[in-house]
Amino acid sequence: MNIRRATMKDIREVKELLDQVDMVHHVGRPDLFKIGRKYTDEQLEEIFADDTRPVFAAVDDDDKVMGYAFCIFKQYINDNVLTDIKTLYIDDLCVYEHLRGQHIGKALYEYVLAFASENGCYNVTLNVWTENKSARKFYESMGMKVQKMGMETIL
Repeated sequence: MNIRRATMKDIREVKELLDQVDMVHHVGRPDLFKIGRKYTDEQLEEIFADDTRPVFAAVDDDDKVMGYAFCIFKQYINDNVLTDIKTLYIDDLCVYEHLRGQHIGKALYEYVLAFASENGCYNVTLNVWTENKSARKFYESMGMKVQKMGMETIL
């Protein structure tokens, strides 16, 4: 397995994975998530070219995508309340369902941690929906801790 920046040649597999993520969210919260892909082809092209939003692909020996991690650098310089720390936010991390359990997600996560450290980040953060119990369990097994919680009242 190799982990590298995603390119436009990866778009078909990335879109398939985005569909898998969409279904997890739609099944968990159909009141919030409709069936549809998070990004258009044009948006993916922009994201793949944007160094502030690196996307990493875990690929097999034939260079076929097995999983990805969409990331975003965040930093609030001279904010009234927040310190100037630089964060790498994992916007999305997914491995093909039929490949899970092979430590691809762990390798992607560890790659993201190393990348963040090499780029002067203080921390790595992400959001996970409470209904996505397998993702929560995975991130906890990687050593992540709850930083904050979102709460709601449905009217």
